[in-house]
Amino acid sequence: MEPVAAVSLASSAAPRHVGWQMQLRVDYVVNQVMQTHRGQSEDAVAQAIQEGLRSFGVVPNGRQIARYAEVISQLPLLPPNNKV
Repeated sequence: MEPVAAVSLASSAAPRHVGWQMQLRVDYVVNQVMQTHRGQSEDAVAQAIQEGLRSFGVVPNGRQIARYAEVISQLPLLPPNNKV
């Protein structure tokens, strides 16, 4: 019987900081909300972000959500997409 080679995933993958998957989920949700809730009230934007994050299993940080909501609520509305 031949010996089994050692398997180590640590050297094959790029080193990533703790929580990188969570940050990807936050970025995804914020980008989705940015497209759908621009110019709406901060409360509506914050609620949409919280619901989106919870659907991905991320417990939202209140201060971070408040900052995102403030900025997104001040963005101008996107022009309608009338492409056929």
